[in-house]
Amino acid sequence: MRNIDEIDIQILTLLQDNARMAQVDIAKAVGLAPSAVLERMRKLEARGAIRGYVALVDPHVVDQRMLAFVAVRTSAVGHDERIVAERLAAIPEVLEVHYVAGEDCLLLKMRARDAEHVGELLRQHVGTVPGVRSTRTTIVLGSIKETPRLPMTTDTQEAAQPAGKGV
Repeated sequence: MRNIDEIDIQILTLLQDNARMAQVDIAKAVGLAPSAVLERMRKLEARGAIRGYVALVDPHVVDQRMLAFVAVRTSAVGHDERIVAERLAAIPEVLEVHYVAGEDCLLLKMRARDAEHVGELLRQHVGTVPGVRSTRTTIVLGSIKETPRLPMTTDTQEAAQPAGKGV
């Protein structure tokens, strides 16, 4: 993203670690006045660099232990495929919907209570969306890493350079 400097990267990194971090603490960490941090955060929000603030809820606590990835093939193309994707995205248990390359058209990330619930979602919700031709489901047995945090670099010059160009 253009116009993101090293201090913005530091602010974004701190907020990814703890979105409830006080502005005064962020200001101390990046060496700015709290008012300057507030202004930067407002600009980052206005440009869409910060899309929102969320609480990361443990899925086990809310009985959503089962994680599944569902590859979806559609019979739709173009605008119709977008409609299929939007209808799938409207299913509350569907956390993510991605267009993918290869034989499949879409990849869904879903959370459910258990395998029976995944089957129910596939039969009663995913499979009933017009344009869904077939699905292939992968159940996750365990996770090593699952995070919404994006990797950040504080060397914006290096990140902005095309591949193969040295400093």
